Amino acid sequence: MSLTLSLSGLGPFSDRVEQTCRSLQEQRVAARIVERDHTVWKPDPTEIDNRLGWLDSPGTMSGELSQIDALVNAVRADGLTHALLLGMGGSSMAPEVFRRLFGVLPGFLDLSVLDSTDPVAVDNATGSLDPARTLFIAATKSGGTVETLSFTKYCYGLATAAVGQQRAGHQFVAITDPGSGLADLASELNFRHTFLNDPNIGGRYSALSFFGLLPARLAGVDIERLLAGAGDAARDLAQDGVGVRIGAIMGAAAVAGRDKLTFINSPTLAPVGVWLEQLIAESTGKQGKGILPVDGEPVATTPEAYGDDRLFLRLRLGQERCEDAAVEALIHAGHPVVDLQLDELHEVGNLMFACEVATVVAGHVLEINPFDQPDVEAAKILARSMMAAYGKQGRLPTSMPTLETEGIAVYGDTSASTLVDVARQFLDSDGVGAYLSL
Repeated sequence: MSLTLSLSGLGPFSDRVEQTCRSLQEQRVAARIVERDHTVWKPDPTEIDNRLGWLDSPGTMSGELSQIDALVNAVRADGLTHALLLGMGGSSMAPEVFRRLFGVLPGFLDLSVLDSTDPVAVDNATGSLDPARTLFIAATKSGGTVETLSFTKYCYGLATAAVGQQRAGHQFVAITDPGSGLADLASELNFRHTFLNDPNIGGRYSALSFFGLLPARLAGVDIERLLAGAGDAARDLAQDGVGVRIGAIMGAAAVAGRDKLTFINSPTLAPVGVWLEQLIAESTGKQGKGILPVDGEPVATTPEAYGDDRLFLRLRLGQERCEDAAVEALIHAGHPVVDLQLDELHEVGNLMFACEVATVVAGHVLEINPFDQPDVEAAKILARSMMAAYGKQGRLPTSMPTLETEGIAVYGDTSASTLVDVARQFLDSDGVGAYLSL
């Protein structure tokens, strides 16, 4: 299996891309990634050396297929009909994408994902399930993600009410790193099985590990074919292949100010956008730099609607039509467009590995570490501090709004006295290339 990459839509931007590709070849970037050379990104190996396990996923996970199938066969034999994945972010994104791409094969478990603590979302995910016929999949790399543990404890209560405490753990499996808090909890509650993932894989690079593949297989996805495609992409990396070239384009575009990577996906591949969005945004957004992925935005009726900060990536499955006229107009107007085609749906395994490669190559071009996550960690620390404050005081910390008017409270650094002035001040605060996300 292979991906077909067309760069004919790059137009005048081709020269800059060729220059970047030559630089990558001269520095042996692809070969050094294969060699696990942390200096591709930073002199300090911290949060790089221990984040390169995803490069081995196509090979190592092929050796885990029998373990996965043993679990899948056992739960089907026990009459379980549904699976609910309990996770956040990188632990839940790939399973949701696989479910939307492939659906559920007859006789396999109907997979759904709970990744929101909103009470309505929790009720929607669990309210119609029969806990006695549901496999709950607790998935967190660290084993300490508050949301995932909260989901797990809540669903354990549902299972206990349905089958009794002695059998409740049999409705659960865990996916986590060795030695984590979730691994300990799974042992304590006698979970059916605990899948210990490679600890050297970060959450957003975990699609082709236990985190993505076990839930997919429960729904009947042919994960062996996914891994075969990923293996092709892994071998392609050493040849400066598709992933390296896309990464060169992404990085060169961002350096040139075209840092809004806009996806145009054919209908079947539409679900892939949310996974790409997290992978790219969380990996590259740091140190005042980054690539902003734009997913789900309707293609503008005229190219003039776009500024010169856009790079377009069109993903197509086979001969599916995909905004052909609009894309031609974009190219004619001088906007760079990259076209990537999959011949069949299981090549999404190839696509995912290639996009992980592209993201880390773009990180090299931007001179950032694509594996650390300072803002994510900062948010987790703040969330834990708020939970601790609630535990002590019985209420969440409160902040005073800087403006209250027309039933709306505004928080932040502003001296404006009206909502219109707040919006104007906010929009005027940044320069060229700034954006507003609602």
